[in-house]
Parts: sequence; C-alpha cells; structure tokens
Amino acid sequence: MPSEVRSPRLAVLIDADNASAKIADGLFEEIAKIGEASVRRIYGDFSNARSRGWADILSKHAIIPQQQFAYTTGKNASDITLVIDAMDLLHSGRFDGFCLVSSDSDFTRLAARIREQGIDVFGFGEQKTPESFRQACRRFVYTENLLAGTTTTQDAASRSAPLQPPDAATPIIKKVITQMESEDGWVTLGEVGRQLANLASDFDPRTFGFRKLSDLVRKTNSFEIDEAKGRSMRIRVKPTAAPPPRRRNSRRSTGSGTAGSSAPKT
Repeated sequence: MPSEVRSPRLAVLIDADNASAKIADGLFEEIAKIGEASVRRIYGDFSNARSRGWADILSKHAIIPQQQFAYTTGKNASDITLVIDAMDLLHSGRFDGFCLVSSDSDFTRLAARIREQGIDVFGFGEQKTPESFRQACRRFVYTENLLAGTTTTQDAASRSAPLQPPDAATPIIKKVITQMESEDGWVTLGEVGRQLANLASDFDPRTFGFRKLSDLVRKTNSFEIDEAKGRSMRIRVKPTAAPPPRRRNSRRSTGSGTAGSSAPKT
C-alpha cells in the first residue's frame, strides 16, 4: 500500500505588533492552501492594547503566544525573539517552509537567509509593506485580500473595492508573455500564472478584484483568449491597431487673381 503524501510542513510566525487579529481566519485558510501549519507562534506584548486583540482568538487557531514585555522604549524584543526562534526551527531541518506574518521590513534579511537554505518563505503583510521584504519572499500575500473572505465584519465592507484597478495588471502580464518563448504568441494561462509568481512575489488576482487569473485577464480586454474544448486556456497580447492614415490637406484655389496684383496692360 503506497504511503500517503504528506503536505508541506510549515512554521507560522506572527508579529503581533504589525499584524491585525482580524486577518486570522483568512490567514489560516490561505496557509492551508500551501501546506500544514505545524508550528503556530505569535510574538508581542499582549499587555499592550495594540496586540490584545490576538488574545481572544489564540485558542481558536491553536496559536502559541510568546509574551515579550517592552522593557525599553524603542527596542523591539518581539522581533528579536521571532528571529531567534526562526533560526532554531530552520536548523532543526523539520520544515518545508516558513510563513512570516508582518509588514515590517526588518524581517527582510531573515527571509533571505531562510531562502538561502533552500526553504520557501511565504510573507503576509499589508500593502504598505516595503518592497525589499516582499521580494525576499517566494510569495507575498496582502492581508487586505484576506479580509475579502469575511462578510460579517465592518472591514469586509471597506474591502469591497479592489486594491488596484484591473488594467493595472496589464503591463506585468504582457511582460511575462513577452519573456515566454512562443512562435505565434499564444501561451497557456497556467504557465503565465507560474511565471507571474516568479517575476512578482506579490502578484495576486485578488488585488485587482478577482479570485481567478482568467477572470482578471478577460476584464483587462487587452488579450486574445483561446478556450478550445479539451485544451488548456491560452492567451496572447492583442495586436495594436494601426492608426488611420492621415488625410492630406489640399490647398484651395484662391481665384484668378491674388490680392494686390495689378491689372494686365493693354
């Protein structure tokens, strides 16, 4: 009897000072798509009002709190503890990936170091997260998109509008298609999705208001679509329409004579 294939084992480390408790449900739903959250730890000063919201939902998601009192103003003991734990877990060799939940660029070097070891890093943070941290992760998910799945909170209503308009995705999709080798310009949508993830770690159709890449591509109206039965969906960039020929302005005759000319002599 073949052994059951195990889901990737993940270590989830949450920076309570830079992540809202309102994302918890969407966060762990998203992580479940990647693998199994074997370790779930959160770091912060839970006596602080900013982190207290997490205390009410720790048991629901089996998150282990790591209390760090702010003994000195301006020093973040939580960040230091998270980094120490991450390195200990990394060197244990038991994990296939790390989920770092924070909008703090201070974790850029940590993400890069984990990836140097050949381990995937998945980042979760707000859209304001600096690019350095986003690009240090294999994939980065905006936490605003995680709120879209909740329909009972006030935040869901505020997230009815996408973070960016659909046509903002057109340039990067075109760039990916251009980089892919194709004689006739047609490429499969699945391959485009994989290349997008490699080119931009934070690319997500939900950022533009769609759950599926195919729906986003249709909405942009910038691509031709081939959905032949029994074959994967293909797309290519719509050819640019040639501008209409410019009409030449013909000079009109000004009559038999010109102003100021003298009459012929007899």
